[in-house]
Amino acid sequence: MSQAHVEQILGRLVTDAHWRSRFREAPGATLDALAESSALDVTPTERRALLALPTEALDRFAEALDPRLQRWEVAR
Repeated sequence: MSQAHVEQILGRLVTDAHWRSRFREAPGATLDALAESSALDVTPTERRALLALPTEALDRFAEALDPRLQRWEVAR
């Protein structure tokens, strides 16, 4: 995986409330789904690093972003 792929996954986690919520509940499955949906390869080292991300840090970063950059989760 390239640095650009890592950035894409991180970007989805901080700008998309749906993915962030899924990551909070099931980090491994969510990371796999994100990588698959975007056709991104994740090396074992990068996967471990992404799984080590504190969800609170992702939430804080997301809250700091301008709301126009966010994709909000819609209740179904």
